[in-house]
Amino acid sequence: MYTPSHFDERDLAAQQAVITRHPFALLVTQHAGETHLTHLPFHLDASRGPRGTLEAHLARVNPHSDAILAGAPSTVVFKGPDTYVSPRWYVDPAKNVPTWNYVAVHVHGRPKPVTEPAALLALIGRLTDEHEAYIEQPWSMAEARPYVERLVGHIVGFTLEMERIEGKFKLSQNRSDDDRAGVLKEFARNGADGVKEMLALMRGLYTEDGKLR
Repeated sequence: MYTPSHFDERDLAAQQAVITRHPFALLVTQHAGETHLTHLPFHLDASRGPRGTLEAHLARVNPHSDAILAGAPSTVVFKGPDTYVSPRWYVDPAKNVPTWNYVAVHVHGRPKPVTEPAALLALIGRLTDEHEAYIEQPWSMAEARPYVERLVGHIVGFTLEMERIEGKFKLSQNRSDDDRAGVLKEFARNGADGVKEMLALMRGLYTEDGKLR
């Protein structure tokens, strides 16, 4: 991923926070002359390995599963918040063009298949429990255990230790204080969830007048 130095985010905790908040990602794997791309939800176990380990599963009939079983090198692309930035918000709109602020995290590693039924059920359970935690009456796999056990043979699970991780946080770091202040002011007027998340990230870097904290 092309990342100019001022957008290069190397803080592991910040990178992992994006993965946890935006777990639905794109898995990309090159194998046997083919490029496989599959969108999947991932569970992050930050305690496994120096950078953490991802867990996920996909349908066995998906051709991508052959690449997973072969342990082919893979990249997982996580996309955080993204927002349009208008030149109108800068001090001199006539000397600027539109741009986009965004956050992306790329994880690189080799998947290790998980096919043993008990281990696969445990993997699925961790992913399910993570997201059911936000439900008023959480669903448990135990409620549908016989049905879930019949499905296990039709999926391939895997873990992917994060061998390398890249973070690109484009948050107006290359702009002047006054330009950043204008962007912050306009983002504060917008109630969209993605813009609010972007605003929170920027407020972690800058004061309301655009100065670095």
